[in-house]
Amino acid sequence: VHGMLLFDCKQLGASRSHGDLRHRLTFTFTAWCNSHLRKAGTQIENIEEDLRNGLKLMLLLEVISGERLPRPDRGKMRFHKIANVNKALDYITSKGVKLVSIGAEEIVDGNVKMTLGMIWTIILRFAIQDISVEETSAKEGLLLWCQRKTAPYRNVNVQNFHCSWKDGLAFCALIHRHRPDLIDYAKLNKDDHLGNLSLALEIAEKHLDIPKMLDPEDIINTPKPDERAIMTYVSCFYHAFAGAEQAETAANRICKVLGLLEWIRRTTPWLEKRTPENTVEAMRRKLEDFRDYRRIHKPPKVQEKCQLEISFNTLQTKLHISHRPAFMPSEGKMVSDIAAAWQGLDQAEKGYEEWLLTDIRRLERVEHLAEKFQQKAATHESWAQGKDQLLTLKDYESASLTELRALLRKHEAFESDLAAHQDRVEQIAAIAQELNELDYHAAAVINERCQSICDHWDQLGTLTQKRREALERTEKLLETIDQLFLEFAKRSAPFNNWMEGAMEDLQDMFMVHSVDEVQSLISAHDQFKATLAEADSERQAILSIYNEVQKIAQSYGISSKLTNIYCDITPAIINQKWEKVKKLVPQRDGTLHEELSRQHANERLRRQFAAQANAIGPWIQTRMEEIARCSADLAGTLEDQMNHLKQYEHNIINYKPNIDRLEGDHQLIQESLIFDNKHTNYTMEHMRVGWESLLTTVARTINEMETQILTRDAKGISQQQLNDFRSSFTHFDRKKGGMETDDFRACLISMGYDLVKNSSKGEAEFARIMSLVDPDGAGVVTFQSFVDFMTRETGDTETSEQVIASFRILAADKPYILVDELRRELPPEQAEYCISRMPPYQGPDGVPGALDYTAFSTVLYGESDL
Repeated sequence: VHGMLLFDCKQLGASRSHGDLRHRLTFTFTAWCNSHLRKAGTQIENIEEDLRNGLKLMLLLEVISGERLPRPDRGKMRFHKIANVNKALDYITSKGVKLVSIGAEEIVDGNVKMTLGMIWTIILRFAIQDISVEETSAKEGLLLWCQRKTAPYRNVNVQNFHCSWKDGLAFCALIHRHRPDLIDYAKLNKDDHLGNLSLALEIAEKHLDIPKMLDPEDIINTPKPDERAIMTYVSCFYHAFAGAEQAETAANRICKVLGLLEWIRRTTPWLEKRTPENTVEAMRRKLEDFRDYRRIHKPPKVQEKCQLEISFNTLQTKLHISHRPAFMPSEGKMVSDIAAAWQGLDQAEKGYEEWLLTDIRRLERVEHLAEKFQQKAATHESWAQGKDQLLTLKDYESASLTELRALLRKHEAFESDLAAHQDRVEQIAAIAQELNELDYHAAAVINERCQSICDHWDQLGTLTQKRREALERTEKLLETIDQLFLEFAKRSAPFNNWMEGAMEDLQDMFMVHSVDEVQSLISAHDQFKATLAEADSERQAILSIYNEVQKIAQSYGISSKLTNIYCDITPAIINQKWEKVKKLVPQRDGTLHEELSRQHANERLRRQFAAQANAIGPWIQTRMEEIARCSADLAGTLEDQMNHLKQYEHNIINYKPNIDRLEGDHQLIQESLIFDNKHTNYTMEHMRVGWESLLTTVARTINEMETQILTRDAKGISQQQLNDFRSSFTHFDRKKGGMETDDFRACLISMGYDLVKNSSKGEAEFARIMSLVDPDGAGVVTFQSFVDFMTRETGDTETSEQVIASFRILAADKPYILVDELRRELPPEQAEYCISRMPPYQGPDGVPGALDYTAFSTVLYGESDL
């Protein structure tokens, strides 16, 4: 379909007379669409326009397919139309059709070539593709159907779907073949092309409900009519005559099934023949033949009979609809005749089966009894063979009590088996009696064999009783030995377990970490040694039991192969383990005392480390507190505090050998695998962290003090001001790592700043201050930033004078300053800033290039308009 569509679309676009071709296809395809749309009560007038919104296109697909498509979009916008057309195209694609170069936009835009190509695709898929004749389908199948239907008609030779239809006779032949009452083919003139075509189209429209899809004059005047238009129109004939086609097929089928009657008449005599056979095998062959008939031969005939009735009724109905005469079988071949014959077949079949089964049961009875006797007799003789020899054995004379009891249980089982076989012996006798009554030809042989079985059965009963008495006498002799074996097992098992546990404990690995733990193990071992004498007494008592068993066995001649079934322990095993226990005791003594010495050495190491750690830990804590007090002391000058801190630093450095000695002791503890020390709460890790913290703290505090001195001197603030700043900073620096944002806000509020939260003015002012003290946005205000801010905030109107004094120092007390002096004393960027903004010096004592730093400073602080 895909190949035909692609070819036809290309042909439609490349035809020289594409205008006429499109007109003809438009006429045919419009009529074809309306033949289906009228079933839904609608139609199209212009195939280019009426399918653009996709609504009638979706309705057309639903009518011809009998399926529901997705609900269409009811909007009138372009995207609604495209959506509806896409739903139709998606449905066509879902039926296995490839749409090449056909898109929804072209249909919506009224592209006639694409619209006709799409309609042709629908015709191929839903009107032509499913046509199947023999092994051909679609176009080839439709062509073959036309050839078969028109073959008997003169002047008709259908070879294609274009020129073969120009004279109209092929259309008339199709109509006459299926509806001979509508047209008189013999009166048609083969040269009257227009008349033939017009007649066929009018009759098809009026009587067959096939609308006119072709223009007779256009077909005559076109050298080669368009085969798509012809195929579309012819496919309507195919679908219109499908019912009549099926009726003809049904008629053919009925003619074949009528052979059923002959089969029934041929089979019934075979079922009625009741000649008996002399053997069961021969009768079973008859039964097998009958089963083959029921399983293989009859089921297809049952199907044929049912199909005959269905096809006959269908044929009569469709012939009546097609205005054709009813089908009438010949005399004696009516459906009722076949039903009657079939009923007779069922009756013969039923009687035949009953006769077969009755006669087979009659023949089987005697043979079954004879076979049953032989089978039961052979089974009993096989079981009884050798039983008398077993009953006379003296095997119990050398058996142990366990073996003897097993022999007794075995003999009891034999007695039970013997009683069970009593029923079989009685059945054998009963079968022999029944065979005598039935006058079996070999009854004498059966009787002789039955008598032999009964005599041997009586002999087995006598031997069974004698063997039981001998076994019971021997059992009493062995019970005493068994009791001794049981007592030995009861006492030797726990003693053996005790020795195994003792050996395991004496060789057990132990791990201790203190002297007390070793002492506990030594105490437990001493208690164990105290129980050895009592254990040896138990050993002697257990061995005496086994000696008693040996005496009894020797006195009564019991087999020397007697073994204790209650346990695998022997006197040799007990003695061997006892010797091993005695050997392990002194070895354990030595191991425990060696461990005691090692734990004493470990305890000395613990105490030595604890003594040093308990002294060093408080010393470090004291130095830390002294450094903190020194840095917080506001009474003296910063230089005095600096001297104190450097003295602390010197003392700390001199204390380092004590830390080194502690590291040495810790190394010994680690090498000895000591993991705890109850004599101190300090660990080496605590000491290291404390020592490193002490060194870091004193160095950092000295650095901070130096920074404060430099800040004080650079800012020109007094010692009292700096102390005030330090006091405020220390008070609000809760975490001692710099004031956080909320701490800094609280500090400023305490100093009189209006920085209330949720106030736009207060928030803006606080944001400005934070940008000065925390330009990096770290969220922490350092002491240096705090001092810089407070210096600026507490400065007075003499700030400009201080700047002038500073410039005077750089200018060596001159009232002006030179460019070289600025560049020499200031950083490059700041020097160039001053040079570019300082006005020339106008005083009488000036020199060329002199700059007025006084005027510059006044402007800088807003005290002049220069």
